[in-house]
Amino acid sequence: MAVFKSFRAIRPKAEYACRVAALPYDVMNSAEAREAVKNNPYSFLHIDKAEVDLDESIDIYDERVYLKAKENLDSLVTDGICAEDERPCFYIYRQIMNGRSQTGIVGCASMDDYINNIIKKHEFTRADKEADRIRHVDYCDANTGPIFLTYRKNDAISTIVNDYKENNAPVYDFVTEDGISNTVWVIDDEKLNDTLCAEFGKIDYLYIADGHHRCASAVKVGQKRREANPDYTGNEEFNFFLAVAFPEDELEIMDYNRVMKDLNGNSEDEFISKLSEKFTVEAYEGEGQYKPTEKHTFGMYLGKKWYKVTAKEGTFDENDPVERLDVSILQNNCITPIFGIEDPRTDKRIDFVGGIRGLGELERRCENDMVIAFSMYPTSLEDLMAIADAGKVMPPKSTWFEPKLLSGLFIHKLS
Repeated sequence: MAVFKSFRAIRPKAEYACRVAALPYDVMNSAEAREAVKNNPYSFLHIDKAEVDLDESIDIYDERVYLKAKENLDSLVTDGICAEDERPCFYIYRQIMNGRSQTGIVGCASMDDYINNIIKKHEFTRADKEADRIRHVDYCDANTGPIFLTYRKNDAISTIVNDYKENNAPVYDFVTEDGISNTVWVIDDEKLNDTLCAEFGKIDYLYIADGHHRCASAVKVGQKRREANPDYTGNEEFNFFLAVAFPEDELEIMDYNRVMKDLNGNSEDEFISKLSEKFTVEAYEGEGQYKPTEKHTFGMYLGKKWYKVTAKEGTFDENDPVERLDVSILQNNCITPIFGIEDPRTDKRIDFVGGIRGLGELERRCENDMVIAFSMYPTSLEDLMAIADAGKVMPPKSTWFEPKLLSGLFIHKLS
């Protein structure tokens, strides 16, 4: 059963919340972050990407970057921008994007649940990406970015959350520049927090939706702290990490589309002929771009034309939760055999475009640096959970979640 507990968050005072809150560190590069923090000394990017406050010649993994992150985090408190809550609380975090709402509970998950697979994963992590966040968490002595978790709906939790939202005023309520509404309520009722903790204890599994590297890094810092404190009890804050848990029916996965630089020596006709061995290829006669409306169908943009591409029977194993994914079907029957791209993580001939950017972005890329694009039908939460339950991993770039959880609204100190 899952452990999910309340904690004393360090968080912005209400008047600063909208200026402190920032997109997560891994959705932008250093140049974009430097631009984003102009005229905003409170942006949490000063902590999550502290190189913005150092000379551009300094490597982003230099120790000075992590020391600066700690200095900037400490300054948020000493300068009165943020303060720590007096007692442990849960927090309700609602985001609204394009009319769709998702509401999660902010708390702390257990590193032991991660180790024992009560918190389930669906993605491999890279050691180099982990190393950066391990150092960041360790130097800051804090989890600064929440892990995005999901769970199968629990009616009692949903009722508590909905009742609290209706009967209590939020502490934060603002809209970011990209039009996303962010609203936060603080549950400071100890009895209610105990009830929520007990209800989470009835949930069999939590699932990482997004943030595998942050999660792995947080756990490894906790393991380091345990080694340094062999008499630990298990109740110390370093045994837990910051997370937002959403019921699966609140979330939506967007499409994650593919673009390729060349046809691997094939002409357009030769390529379509090879593709037709495993797929039915039809010219799209409608207006605009072709967006797939069901599983196992794909849009293809080639030669300034859109096509509907449908996987033929027998080209995948419907009983295998990974093999039946559309990203697997396209990879196994097209991208690997026709394009010769064995590892999409490292091959420079392929790139990935999140659905948030729209299908027009696929056309733009094909007019600039690519020659062919595939629009995908989104992976479902049911698929994600089935793969995690089977102990398997998804192919790279299978899911795109929007909106992104903002950093800076909740900070979890480890000591």
